[in-house]
Amino acid sequence: MTSYNMKKEKVESLEQARAQIDVIDSALVELIAARQYYVDQTTRFKKSETDMQTPERQTQILERLRSQATTLGLDAQLIEQLYQTMFQHFIQRELKQFRP
Repeated sequence: MTSYNMKKEKVESLEQARAQIDVIDSALVELIAARQYYVDQTTRFKKSETDMQTPERQTQILERLRSQATTLGLDAQLIEQLYQTMFQHFIQRELKQFRP
């Protein structure tokens, strides 16, 4: 698994901080697009609508990411909320592909 470590540097101005935030935001969007690409591919391996909704897989992901968030000093609840939103979106997207 690839780890994305961005070098954190102290900035000297609000503009520099905002520029770094913009770079991170763009990277996040690219990573979410990549995640969506692979989620879309999973539909080829799923045989039913039930296969689209896998609570045990979601639980595994959330446990791993909550632990990672805590290690990095992030609010694990924030990460869980973001991923719950993504899970809901991607499940709806999968269902549309499964039953056009």
